[in-house]
Amino acid sequence: MKNEKVVKLFLSVCLLAMIFVPLHTALAGDKGVEDLAKASQNPVSSLISVPFETNINFNAGPEDETDVITNIKPVVPMSLTKNWNLINRIIIPAISQGSRGPGLGREFGLGDITYQGFISPAEAGKVIWGIGPQIGMPTGMDRATSDHWTLGPSAVVLVMPGKWVIGALVSNVWNIGDGYNDAADVNALTFQYFINYNMPGGWYLSMAPTITANWEADSDNTWTIPVGGAIGRVFKIGKQPVNMKAGAYYNVEKPDNASDWTLQFGLTFMFPK
Repeated sequence: MKNEKVVKLFLSVCLLAMIFVPLHTALAGDKGVEDLAKASQNPVSSLISVPFETNINFNAGPEDETDVITNIKPVVPMSLTKNWNLINRIIIPAISQGSRGPGLGREFGLGDITYQGFISPAEAGKVIWGIGPQIGMPTGMDRATSDHWTLGPSAVVLVMPGKWVIGALVSNVWNIGDGYNDAADVNALTFQYFINYNMPGGWYLSMAPTITANWEADSDNTWTIPVGGAIGRVFKIGKQPVNMKAGAYYNVEKPDNASDWTLQFGLTFMFPK
């Protein structure tokens, strides 16, 4: 019952904010806003952005706790040459994690920080792509860190036919060295496909689940596979473009003690050139 109240309040606030923001909200048919919506869904666009993505994870851990993770993900593109761009992306998780056992209370702090750098053609073709390194830094609190520096390749590919933005982002990282505190080895895959359908007035529908695989775990605890979707809108507050979305995902496959399902809320500030 408590979770149902949280869900209703969360969705109500998100939808009201997207519909009734009073300060110069873009009107239906605003081509500039619709173009921004598609640009914001392209991980290797030339758009500077600062996303804040909050995930509320329910029934996590042996105590069925509620965890809240807010990922701050600034994206800063830069020109390497006339023909190539470098898209710099940093993911900074701020975590409120519930008890993980008797005598362990709720813990607040940072998770491990991740850097991704995508080298991408400056002139986008029909197929847009980027490739580069992913580096993980062991900055997380005790219960939210791998205790390793990690490194591996990451790549993104997408197409943007008509009102659609369809693509996928994939990475796999391994630990560098032995790490700290007798840390377990890291060999982890992250795969996110995204399907967005854009509508008039900056509205869009989205499916963008993040699928993960821990190759170091046993076969029953390797995969996390969520299914679900979101609704969002790009609009302007004064002259500032923002992207707001709300969605929900259910884990059809997950490791022991992982969260059953997640509410997701995103707010992105965009800075077009």
